[in-house]
Order: sequence, then structure tokens, then C-alpha cells
Amino acid sequence: MDAKRELQNYKNTIDRKLAEYFAERIKQAEELDDLAVQSAKNVRDLTLAGGKRLRAAFMYWGYKAAGGKDDEKIIEASMSIELTHIFLLIHDDIIDRDSFRHGVPAMHKVYEKMAKRLYLKKDPQHFGNSMAMIVGDIAAAAGNEIIFNARFAPEKILKALAKLQKIVSVTVTGEMMDVVLEARGKASEEEIRRVHENKTAKYTIEGPLHLGALLAGAKGKILDDLSAYAVPVGIAFQVQDDILGVFGSEKKMGKPVCSDLREGKQTFLVVKAMEMGSGSDRRLINRLLGNKNVSVEEIESFKEVLRKTGSLSYSQNLARSLVDKGKKALEKSAIQKDAKDFMIGIADYIVNREV
Repeated sequence: MDAKRELQNYKNTIDRKLAEYFAERIKQAEELDDLAVQSAKNVRDLTLAGGKRLRAAFMYWGYKAAGGKDDEKIIEASMSIELTHIFLLIHDDIIDRDSFRHGVPAMHKVYEKMAKRLYLKKDPQHFGNSMAMIVGDIAAAAGNEIIFNARFAPEKILKALAKLQKIVSVTVTGEMMDVVLEARGKASEEEIRRVHENKTAKYTIEGPLHLGALLAGAKGKILDDLSAYAVPVGIAFQVQDDILGVFGSEKKMGKPVCSDLREGKQTFLVVKAMEMGSGSDRRLINRLLGNKNVSVEEIESFKEVLRKTGSLSYSQNLARSLVDKGKKALEKSAIQKDAKDFMIGIADYIVNREV
């Protein structure tokens, strides 16, 4: 199976469903007021601007892994994780002070621009952040509503709703840990691993796989098998994301390169460079980490330190070893073959991706 092509096909399918969903949401919002209509359009525009739909695809394949047969129902239900994802991204962009997402203005920047145009006596940044938080909450409610209205047996829906709340709870715990480590200015490898497990692995891969499997009626061992794959592969996903955040293309990523450096994020790249670098290397990292006005030349110096200390190669090798661990966990699992093939293929794609 060509997992990358399969992912693209799923993206095409669910994007059509999402467009239909938003058309209906906007029509419903017209019965309320113009602000509701505008918020629905803003969430639509951000959602459809980009994204690989990886979480929705994992929800679909978790359903198939547990023997689910009704593709139409699970495709509809998988929109829920995309709306939950948008809710978390909107809030995350406020926390990280990112101006762009998927190549378009972040939600708080959309409303900040509105304030500058219409509300001259209002602090535009505060207005933008406030409105974006509210719109993020609307997206969160929509994610829950999609599960609630999914065409599955009530007992399966209840389990999936409970799981969705747990996914959000674990994810925001990881986000809190991330913010604290950034504020502290240092972190251990174990602390970063825990952030990646909670903020990425359980949110991006394990959670969606479990959501789909629960809607197929799964319990016990199959959920454990999915977790044994998802956690290491999910950590690898974040390690690769951190690498791309420094060495990737801003055009491909759809957000600023080295935004993690500017925000002072603690990553494996930073921790290993601090551990293996010279005194001058550590001083350079300390000087640049958290510097909002870091220059292009300073970014290149930072990249060079990551290369020469072996931090980059360490992180790349870590991602590969974690993917291998996840793939190995599938060998003796009872997961359906097509789902297993997709999961193996997408694990390789994750560690080799350029965006």
C-alpha cells in the first residue's frame, strides 16, 4: 500500500465532507447573527487552508483495524477530530504568538486586523486573542457535536465522546508542561519525551486510532496493540516536526521557520546541543533561545551548532528508532491487514517527510 497516496485520497474525501459540513454550519449561523456567520466562515477558511488530515485518517484506520465496515459513517465521524484539532491550533497559535497557520493568518491575527479596522479605541491584540479563544471554543463544541450525532450505536458514541474528552485533557496537560519548560529555560530529555507523548503521540496518533476502534466496538488487546504502535511513532512525529521547524521550508510548512527558537521552546535538538556542545555553543544557544528578533544570520549560526554538535543527527536517529519500535509492535498484533499496511507505511512517511 502506498500510504502517502492513501492519506492524500482520504484528505480529498474528508475535505469534501468538511466543505459540506461548513456550508450547513454557516446556514445555521445565519439564524443567529453576523458574528456567528463570520466565526463559522473563519473556522472553515482555516480548516480548509491546509493540513494533512492525518488525525482523521488515523481515526478511519483505527475503525478499520478493529474490523469496522461502514466507511461512510466513520468518514463523517472523523471530521470531529479535525474540528478538535483546529480548536487546539487556534489556542496554540495564541500561546506561541504565531502569525500564520497553513499559510494563512492565524485566527487571532484575523480578529486583530478587524479591531484595527473597526474598533480604534480597543487594544487590537487583546481583542484578537479574546475573539480567537472564543472561536476556538466554538470549534471544540463542534468536534463534540459531530461525535454526538454520529450514526453509531449510543453506547459506542458515549465511549467515543469520553475518549475525545480524555484526548483533550492529556493534550492540554502536555501543552502546560511545554509552557512551563519554556519559561524555566531548560529541560531534561525525559521531560521533553513526556511533553511529546502527551501533546503529540496521544493526540495525533493514539487518540484518533482509539476513537475509530471504539466506534467499531473494540476493547482490550486491540486498543493496547494500537497504543504500542502509536506512542513511539507519535513521539517520532514530533521529533521530526521539531527538525522541520528549524531546517524545513517556510513555504512548505505554512508557518515561520525557527518559531520554536524565537519562543524559547525546549526540544531534543536544543537539549542535545547544550549537552554535547562547547561553551561557546551553549552561550550562542542561550543568547538566541527566546529572542523574538533573531536575525537570519543568527538562525544560520544556530543551525550550524545543531549540525556540528551531532544534535541534528541524534534527533534524526531517535525518530527512526522510535518508528522502528512502533512498526515492530504491529508484527504480532490482531489488527486488520489493510490497516496494518497503512500504519506501517505512514510511519515511514512521518519520519521521512519534508512538511
